[in-house]
Amino acid sequence: MDVPLWFALIVVGWLGVKLIRPPFWLVLVLLLGGYLLADSLLSPVIDTAVK
Repeated sequence: MDVPLWFALIVVGWLGVKLIRPPFWLVLVLLLGGYLLADSLLSPVIDTAVK
């Protein structure tokens, strides 16, 4: 099943706000930072660390 990254980020952000109730700005910063790291030069390093 192929889910677009933007859709997965929206769903994870919505669930995080609903379940944990952190400040909304913190959720946006974490999601945007993760999205930017996924397209950076560090993505191969992150990929090997996650696997």
